[in-house]
Amino acid sequence: MKKLALLGMVLASLILGCTGVLAGESYVVASDVPWAPFEMASDDGGFFGFDLDLIQAIAWTAGFEVEIRNIAFDAIVEMVRTGTIDIGASGMTITPERAATVDFSQPYYLSNQAVVVTKDSGVNLVSALTGNGPKGAVGAQNATSGFWWAEDNLLSDYNVDLHGYETYPSAVLDLVNGRIDAVIQDEPASQASLAAYPETLKIAGIINTQEYFGFLVQQGDPSGLLPKINAALSDLGLTVETSAGGVQTLTIAPGSFVEGLTEIYFGPDLDDVTAAWSACKDLLLSGDLEAYVAAMKDELGL
Repeated sequence: MKKLALLGMVLASLILGCTGVLAGESYVVASDVPWAPFEMASDDGGFFGFDLDLIQAIAWTAGFEVEIRNIAFDAIVEMVRTGTIDIGASGMTITPERAATVDFSQPYYLSNQAVVVTKDSGVNLVSALTGNGPKGAVGAQNATSGFWWAEDNLLSDYNVDLHGYETYPSAVLDLVNGRIDAVIQDEPASQASLAAYPETLKIAGIINTQEYFGFLVQQGDPSGLLPKINAALSDLGLTVETSAGGVQTLTIAPGSFVEGLTEIYFGPDLDDVTAAWSACKDLLLSGDLEAYVAAMKDELGL
């Protein structure tokens, strides 16, 4: 009888354990790291940034787990389309072309493109975009909206040599080393590039492209992720209103997680942000979102 009772306890434990594993939802997230301040990496291999902290918070709020993998930007859409990856979280602009093959969440960020040049080159916005700089060349990361904007607006009308790069840091490094005249990149990431090279780079001008970033999933949303992601974004303080003319307005609730994340990643020195994240990451990874924001602000003196 004792043996039977013990066997019953073991079986019950195994069943409960298996039920917990089977009930838990876990999804793989693709992100192109680094692209500060949206995607960054710590010295110990941790992934963080505005996008990645937000998708971690969404996962906790929606009741699933995520595993973040570093994937080349121009491979993310195809990997999500085929179901190789569950979610794309990499500052991905919502475009009709992409939306034809994958499905997007509601927008979570609005951005424009910046034209970054070196301070001592004598290049301005017009000379950079018309191919009249010393190199006659501009750069952007492959398969990005910045690259596509240059293809659509510069190549047919101006004698511009467009260089495509695997990553934006590679493009910025070529700019710093004088191999190209300008880099076309989303404005927040361009500000991060300026912070990395404060004596060398400046923004020559802004291209008002009005781009909305979204998280992407496989077309048809077979895992039912989009309602969970959108509801979590609302719970975390971000709402989207669409006017009769189709214009979308993003509103961030005061005191919300999204507002805190915005203050953390857009403004402070990113080296300080990296150190703060290393000190506070356990709060985020354990789902204590309010404490995480408070601790990060405290570390950064906000």
